[in-house]
Amino acid sequence: MSIDQLIGYDLADAGLRLRCQETLEREGALCLDKFLEPATLTALIEEARQGEGKAFYAESTHSVYLSPPDPDLPADHAFNRQVVSTKGCICDDDIAADSPLRQIYNDPGFQDFLCFVLGEKALHPYADPLSSINIHYAPAGKELGWHFDNSEFAITLLLQKPESGGSFDYVKDLRDANAGEMNFGGVDQLLDGTLGYDSLAIEPGTLVLFRGRNSAHRVTPTVGNTTRYLVVLAYNGQPGISLSENARQTFYGRVE
Repeated sequence: MSIDQLIGYDLADAGLRLRCQETLEREGALCLDKFLEPATLTALIEEARQGEGKAFYAESTHSVYLSPPDPDLPADHAFNRQVVSTKGCICDDDIAADSPLRQIYNDPGFQDFLCFVLGEKALHPYADPLSSINIHYAPAGKELGWHFDNSEFAITLLLQKPESGGSFDYVKDLRDANAGEMNFGGVDQLLDGTLGYDSLAIEPGTLVLFRGRNSAHRVTPTVGNTTRYLVVLAYNGQPGISLSENARQTFYGRVE
């Protein structure tokens, strides 16, 4: 089956590419609703459901900056303030060889579309066997605390949303990591609940491209009996890059 039968967009369309590029640049986030064809979405929900029993669940506390605490700063300093993240995950090696996820991930046209929109020269899978395609599970009460990403961009597909909660909230360009401007005051306001934020309305089947290195973001706790299923499609700008063994052990419960 070709990717054209799996998705609802012509990724070679020049006008679409330009609109997507402009939206991502302006908003810091791009949502392509109904990206997955209905039959594809149905198949992937079932695939996620079958894999749920294999999921490794991790709970961690971390700073918004995802950095180790600085002992030279007070515990209540923005750099050291802790939030909670909890989620379940299955890894790339749990994704079937004939899964639509793998067909989409490996498709040259899809990767070329992403390169154009993201401004990347090329995209490469992770060199380790776990990190390229993940399915994340968030049953009731699971959440991701406010944080900045270490990577320049994130690519996700929402498969199933919870009864309520699970909102993706973000503040565009809250810091400038390249300039070394961490905006501690702004982060304090965010954690104190006095800073406004935007939310993305994401329905199942939506592809999301997000620039999270400088834009703080979170996913609020899920509510109800329906688990949130989210696919993360992870690429690198350079070949041969692996997620560190420490990160794999933390997020996946194993290194291979």
